[in-house]
Amino acid sequence: MELRQLKYFLRAKELLNFTAAASELHISQSTLSQQIKQLEIELSTPLFERIGKRIKLTEAGELFHDYALKSVTSANNGFQMLRDLNNMETGELKIGVTFALRQVIATTVKQFLALYPKILVHIVYGTSEELLQKLDNFELDFILSFEEFEKNNSHQYQPLFDSPMVLIGSPESDLKNVKKIRVKDIENLPLALPAKGFSTRKYIDDVFKNKNLNLNISIEVNDIPMLLDLVKTGKYYTILAKTTIQDYDSIIAVPIIQPPLMRKGMIISVKDIYEKRAVSEFYKIIDQYTNSPSPVS
Repeated sequence: MELRQLKYFLRAKELLNFTAAASELHISQSTLSQQIKQLEIELSTPLFERIGKRIKLTEAGELFHDYALKSVTSANNGFQMLRDLNNMETGELKIGVTFALRQVIATTVKQFLALYPKILVHIVYGTSEELLQKLDNFELDFILSFEEFEKNNSHQYQPLFDSPMVLIGSPESDLKNVKKIRVKDIENLPLALPAKGFSTRKYIDDVFKNKNLNLNISIEVNDIPMLLDLVKTGKYYTILAKTTIQDYDSIIAVPIIQPPLMRKGMIISVKDIYEKRAVSEFYKIIDQYTNSPSPVS
């Protein structure tokens, strides 16, 4: 049973004339008659009674009409939905974001919705580990995160920007007169750091381990705003990517050198899957944002 056969049946039912129906459908009468006959063969029952040149619905035809109409209407609605989807008149976008990139997503989502207000955007925050699991379960369209330490062959990585790692303290701390700081000079400072599971924490741990240095950790927190509130007390320092703190005041951020520490912001998605238009349009916006003059550095 084909959709066109249902359309032919419905038009013939409305006009009760194969010649007129064929004319409106821009097909020959023989084609119309043949297609309806094939439909009747498949259904194992006649839908029309042929009385000379006149036709009328059989009882089966009357009963079948409602189902045919629902099928054609549903298909037309589906076609319209897909047209709307391609025209960004409907649809949804599911984005996973690490806490460190909240400012990036806040700015770009506002720009996206200003252009495409009918798209429903879902934003899920989490650690890189949590978000990658959701991505692999197809619960997210893509992730905004920092570069993974061990890349997965099933993932696709799109670099966005580089963000230096900085030591952060309060304006009243000893950092107020410091322009740069070496990694080894951080060893004895009282630190409040992201909890284990955050990619930033793993990065920090690896850097200090490779330099045979220890971390003087006083507090571990899984919430960046709380981490910065602790820093503002003047009792603790923290280490984050500069991107993370670009919308915070009342703190001092000093670049870390020897070695210089740098994180790479990425879009991570699953390889070889269909990229819907909402995703590709969002990629354009975030690429434009991250490549504008120093938005995230």
